[in-house]
Amino acid sequence: MTTLAVEEPLEIRVGGQPFVVTMRTPGDDMDLAAGHLVSEGAVWHRDHLPEICYCTTVSGRSEQDYNTLTVTLSPDIPAPRSARATTMSSACGVCGVDSIDEVRRSTHFPAEPVEPLVDAEVLLALPERLLDHQRLFGKTGGVHAAGLFSAAGELLCLREDVGRHNAVDKVVGWALREGRLPLRGTVLQVSGRASFELVQKTSMAGIPVMSAVSAPSSLAVDLAEEAGVTLVGFSRGDRATVYAHPGRIRD
Repeated sequence: MTTLAVEEPLEIRVGGQPFVVTMRTPGDDMDLAAGHLVSEGAVWHRDHLPEICYCTTVSGRSEQDYNTLTVTLSPDIPAPRSARATTMSSACGVCGVDSIDEVRRSTHFPAEPVEPLVDAEVLLALPERLLDHQRLFGKTGGVHAAGLFSAAGELLCLREDVGRHNAVDKVVGWALREGRLPLRGTVLQVSGRASFELVQKTSMAGIPVMSAVSAPSSLAVDLAEEAGVTLVGFSRGDRATVYAHPGRIRD
């Protein structure tokens, strides 16, 4: 019997108003919503999100609607500037932005000075460690993964999703809700390529090192240089290519 990865829509509502609909793999939805808002620059501390809950009235039914979340922001946090009720596919990172200027968002956690952080041997071992914990991928072969590791190689959080952007948002949202932002001294390992959007999400969470199994895009490298993120690509166990800020990796 073939097992397929589930893909369903999730509507995220902010302050009762439609904000975005994203296609995702159900599970860790509250982390996904929180991480998406971090990536938007709307929140950066767990106190900014006093409540996240599944809706009970949007669909007109009395039971909970597990495909609709309502996020309540703290009174001192304004609603996101661009409350867009558009649909983002599971492959989309910046769909629906109102202007090119919105693509590059300023992080609340500027990069610290580039200093040695992680041993090359530890870094090269992360893709295999990530794969070892990808239970959903093992069953379906159809999802992406993002794993947050300490500089010593300890797995802190792993999330899977049909959308690689969603997988990263779920990790970042977990960190926000646990009060761990900014994620200084950590490494984000992703199972696919390194896109501009993933580097931006890394920067918005204060993560100093991002490593990908596949290639980065030109814009991803440009943003990593600009944002002070160490960017690694083609990490395949015995070798890797460092595209930006190599000083955090010990030979």
